[in-house]
Amino acid sequence: MKKVLLKAFIVLAIAWLCACAGIYHIMRQPPETFARVMARIPGPVAFLAFPFETLWTHARAGDLQNGDPAPDFSLTKLDKSGSIQLSALTAKRRPVVLIFGSYT
Repeated sequence: MKKVLLKAFIVLAIAWLCACAGIYHIMRQPPETFARVMARIPGPVAFLAFPFETLWTHARAGDLQNGDPAPDFSLTKLDKSGSIQLSALTAKRRPVVLIFGSYT
């Protein structure tokens, strides 16, 4: 009986580790892919059964260091007349200041 329980525990532990690795891999994908997969996971299963916050923190940490150039991205203008790409601004060799948050 003990051997059967031990084997069942080992199988469950391996399945849990594989599921954690799978979720971690999905977290490293673009947001659209991650959202598509998470929409298929029922309810709070991922949050209760796995160390979701720890996996998320490590998966989305990135690898930029101080002094590295910012990754290129584009944003829609406030008046929605078009978009601006970071590389278009930095190509002029002028500094760009990005402010995230509010002044209040």
